[in-house]
Amino acid sequence: MGNASRPFRRIAYFLCLLSVLLLTEGKKPVKPKCPAWCTCTKDNALCENARSIPRSVPPDVISLSFVRSAFTKIPEGSFLLTPSLQLLSLANNNLQSLPKDIFKGLDSLTNVDLRGNAFNCDCKLKWLVEWLGSTNATVEDIYCESPPEYKKRKINSLSPKEFDCIITEFEVYQSLPYQSLSVDTFSYMNDEHVVIAQPFTGKCIFLEWDHVEVMFRNYDNITGTSTVVCKPIVIESQLYVIVAQLFGGSHIYKRDIFANKFIKIQDIEILKIRKPNDIETFRIAEDWYFVVADSSKAGFTTVYKWNGNGFYSHQSLHAWYRDTDVEYLEISGKPHLILSSSSQRPVIYQWNKGTNEFVKRFDIQDMEDAYAVKHFKVKEDVYICLTRFIGDSKVMKWGGSAFLDLQRMPSRGSMVFQPLQISNYQYAILGSDYSFTQVYYWDAEKAKFVKFQELNIQAPRSFIHVSIDKRDFLFASSFKGTTLIYKHVIVDLSA
Repeated sequence: MGNASRPFRRIAYFLCLLSVLLLTEGKKPVKPKCPAWCTCTKDNALCENARSIPRSVPPDVISLSFVRSAFTKIPEGSFLLTPSLQLLSLANNNLQSLPKDIFKGLDSLTNVDLRGNAFNCDCKLKWLVEWLGSTNATVEDIYCESPPEYKKRKINSLSPKEFDCIITEFEVYQSLPYQSLSVDTFSYMNDEHVVIAQPFTGKCIFLEWDHVEVMFRNYDNITGTSTVVCKPIVIESQLYVIVAQLFGGSHIYKRDIFANKFIKIQDIEILKIRKPNDIETFRIAEDWYFVVADSSKAGFTTVYKWNGNGFYSHQSLHAWYRDTDVEYLEISGKPHLILSSSSQRPVIYQWNKGTNEFVKRFDIQDMEDAYAVKHFKVKEDVYICLTRFIGDSKVMKWGGSAFLDLQRMPSRGSMVFQPLQISNYQYAILGSDYSFTQVYYWDAEKAKFVKFQELNIQAPRSFIHVSIDKRDFLFASSFKGTTLIYKHVIVDLSA
């Protein structure tokens, strides 16, 4: 019985062995076949009238050519499965661009033919210009077909510097559910803070950056009546806030770090400051000052000086002129003030070292009804933005003895024309009560502002730049809507 079963055992053993061999053979990778529209040899593949880049080209080919193809785009990673390529021809295929990683992994490339294509030399092709400057492969001369300014230019001779591919924009990042007038930023206790004046609640709202939630949050406030300006000033590591109010007088507060609150330390003379509209802080030599622009018929625009314990009236500048704005700036290294008024042209004052007071120099001509003046610098040149509610707002440049007209911007209900520098970008933002706020970008080649972006803000009154955690933000106050925080975004179009 046992001897009779031996032949069956042997047969079963051989059948099992055969099954294992067949299964093993089935798991071997199938060598890619030559695509239907290609002709392949051991080392070469020539594809004609291909509708797309085939994924089944034999991986060992060293030469791959496409002739009279029907495709105009090449997907990313199309040649990752042919790492041995030495010659790649994409000539005469009506290609307008190439994906950035098209040559990734092709370390053996010695010849690339891209002739006869209609390349659009925009930012998407900047990488090719960089690659041509660094590759060891031989690449025949290729030319741009568009845009018009690059038409028929040799791509091989272009420089990456010729491509301006960095753009910026402002995106809404956070909304604060209240109206506001002034917005200011200040550095205190090794951090950046923002203070916002709320006219209807009468509060100065203080914000700090929440590093965990990645947003701005309220941490304190000063309560008053009809608050129009909350101006911070830090003197010898001590924070003071000048609170300007339309009713109930204006006051100065001090931050008590032990009690962790603001304490009122001083009232501002109500006989001089009746209707404050703007406050500017500045330092001349070792002395700290602030100036209040008063817009009442009987008030005085007044400069106040710090005496070690408080601020006292130092100089009355402009009696009964209904000043709406004051700007501190330096011209040729000398301190100046520019006062804007609803009753006359802007007036420029210069600091006199002998008397330690400001002295009137001259008016800014042909600029009646300027509501506000703000300055900025480009290299060593001084410019000012002048706001008009109706008419043309202006940009003017200091010419050595006077400000000269440079540019006009149409205004409709404008009460703020604020220049701002964010990183290396210079902007000017022209608000409007009746239409979109216009953001202008400084064009260094043209030496003037060009239209850049529109923002939807209800009755904007001030703009301020805040930089924190390697992020740049634009705060936009609103007299009739919500206060908005925009993030300044930098986009590389060549990425």
